[in-house]
Amino acid sequence: MTEDISTAWVRAARTIGDADALLITAGAGMGVDSGLPDFRGNTGFWRHYPPMESLGLAFVDMANPERFRQDPTLAWGFYGHRLHLYRQTPPHDGYRQLLDMAHNKPRGFFVFTSNVDGHFQRSGFPMDRVAECHGSIHHLQCLHPCSRSIWSADATNIPVDKTTFRATGTLPQCPNCRRLARPNVLMFDDGQWVPDRTNTQTIQLNQWLSALDKADDRLTVVELGAGLGVPTVRRFSESVARHHGGNLVRINIKDHQVPGDLNAVSLPLGAAEAVLHIDEKLKNL
Repeated sequence: MTEDISTAWVRAARTIGDADALLITAGAGMGVDSGLPDFRGNTGFWRHYPPMESLGLAFVDMANPERFRQDPTLAWGFYGHRLHLYRQTPPHDGYRQLLDMAHNKPRGFFVFTSNVDGHFQRSGFPMDRVAECHGSIHHLQCLHPCSRSIWSADATNIPVDKTTFRATGTLPQCPNCRRLARPNVLMFDDGQWVPDRTNTQTIQLNQWLSALDKADDRLTVVELGAGLGVPTVRRFSESVARHHGGNLVRINIKDHQVPGDLNAVSLPLGAAEAVLHIDEKLKNL
């Protein structure tokens, strides 16, 4: 029988409140509540980028390093628009509320996310507490690549024609070889992504998890907006929860089912709404 939502909120709040440490995992649904586009399925992609439909291009065609080689102004039009959008869109209040919950934990917290928008860092999460498994749009690398260099995109601004979604003006260049640069984001069919920055983050995350193992601390995994389309975050959440005693709070409007072998709470809600209610319950417990 499906658990009553009010009961689930209380259980989620108790699970989070009783934890010594929090692992926050997040997929695309976390950003959607801030108003960021959902690219799952071509319909949603074409709604935000209409010229791509007339060109017969799907999201997997655009989120692909081959597009930078074949049509760099279109590729940078897509990613330049996203870069500007992610900079201009404020993160929703759920980020701050999660940070407040995490700050109270004696054994600390970490974030594992497939999102490339940088919104956890913008919301106050320390850079050394965030692992971005698909990289970050706020960093660049050489398209080829000529080296393993990764550099900040803070000084990069891409003018985009809103009718064609093509970049105008000078495209970003690699500072080493002066050829085309690209976002340091893991794309589809991407054998040339430079993973060093993400690898460093992952090492820090694994060291934190190993320290919890040794101290036998109670860990709760709070998963937000991680669907089944690209299940990287879901699988990681479940794996860590099993290893640390099975505490999982899964927040997802559609894909909210939880494994029967875990001490898991399922909340069929959006990330921002669910975190708001959990925050209220925590204050009342």
